[in-house]
Amino acid sequence: MTARNIFYAQSGGVTAVINATACGVIEAARKERRLGKVFAGRNGIIGALREELIDTSRETNKAIAGLRHTPSGAFGSCRYKLKSVEENRAEYERLVAVFQAHDIGHFFYNGGGDSQDTANKVSEFSKNMGYPLTCIGIPKTVDNDLPLTDTCPGFGSVAKYVAVSTLEAGLDVASMAESSTKIFVLEVMGRHAGWIAAAGGLAKTNRGDPPHIILFPEISFDRQYFLKRVKETVNKVGYCVIVASEGARYADGKFVADAGAIDAFGHTQLGGVAPTLVDMIKDAHGYKCHWSVADYLQRAARHVASATDIEQAYAVGKAAVEFALAGKNAVMPVIVRNKGKKYSWRIGEAPLSKVANVEKKVPRSYLTKDGYGISAKGRQYLEPLIAGEAPPPYKNGIPVYVRLKNHPVRKKLPGFDVA
Repeated sequence: MTARNIFYAQSGGVTAVINATACGVIEAARKERRLGKVFAGRNGIIGALREELIDTSRETNKAIAGLRHTPSGAFGSCRYKLKSVEENRAEYERLVAVFQAHDIGHFFYNGGGDSQDTANKVSEFSKNMGYPLTCIGIPKTVDNDLPLTDTCPGFGSVAKYVAVSTLEAGLDVASMAESSTKIFVLEVMGRHAGWIAAAGGLAKTNRGDPPHIILFPEISFDRQYFLKRVKETVNKVGYCVIVASEGARYADGKFVADAGAIDAFGHTQLGGVAPTLVDMIKDAHGYKCHWSVADYLQRAARHVASATDIEQAYAVGKAAVEFALAGKNAVMPVIVRNKGKKYSWRIGEAPLSKVANVEKKVPRSYLTKDGYGISAKGRQYLEPLIAGEAPPPYKNGIPVYVRLKNHPVRKKLPGFDVA
């Protein structure tokens, strides 16, 4: 039997460790005679539709190994969601045509909820078409909101960055509060789930330490209660540090920072919760305020990545290859937390049909009674995920990151317009 090729693609917002997953896929595949080449999609699923494939076999082993400590998406990512087969059958037919032209028998899609939905749809369509294709979704999202997995690769490193940043900024504000800044707001990602905001709570080790307030999408925002709490905190400790999820919302569901626009996935475009909160505080209390948006910095900070996160990211990539060889289809490798006081984990699996388009929220038991902090149970969940350091190599004080040559595969089909 001919060894069939793999199509691997990265999707959605990239992370500090998504390339570690790519490394896991490619290194595991290179050891298997039952598999052909790993072709990567240039800019995610768009690369498959446009037949813009990258031949990873032309990269050295050293370059591929270097992906393990390199942030961002080595092959380019995309925010592109396939419509249903009924809405745009041509896209699915094009994918099958490209896979057939390049003898691709395995489709690995590395991303969040929308990406798992895509992998599931492609699996169903190829089955109905009678084309033999193994579809494996590989988890990735800094938002940590995929169901059926204890955590999502990418989250642990963002959580570590946010916790460290909250700690360091808190020390800064505390030192200046007497005669200068009294309020600092750190805005972090998290549209519907507050996992990243929760990670800021790990900076708090003693009563009175920052963060003093955490705003979660899961807890309705009460403007008057919030402003009252800010004033009380300043009166008590001299300053107030706030970690705010971009998805903080009022009881009626409206985002505090609704910008009135829609993104490529059909989600509400958020306009900046930090400056909105600062304006509220200034108007109510007149305090001098500073704010910052972690934005791309939080998901690109490989220099402060979690060693646990890196190991798990690599493991799900390797597991995707093992699943494919075992004949599994329409599944996603997941992280399973073992029981016991000492943290340990293993790889499990979940069907894509139960993962696609389902968001995992922060449990109420992980938050304090007032909804402004994390509980002991929340801390117990979060702490192991940020554990360990695995810094990249440095040269002249700057991290050494890999840039692949990304040799294109020769096209065999006519062009295809991607809307």
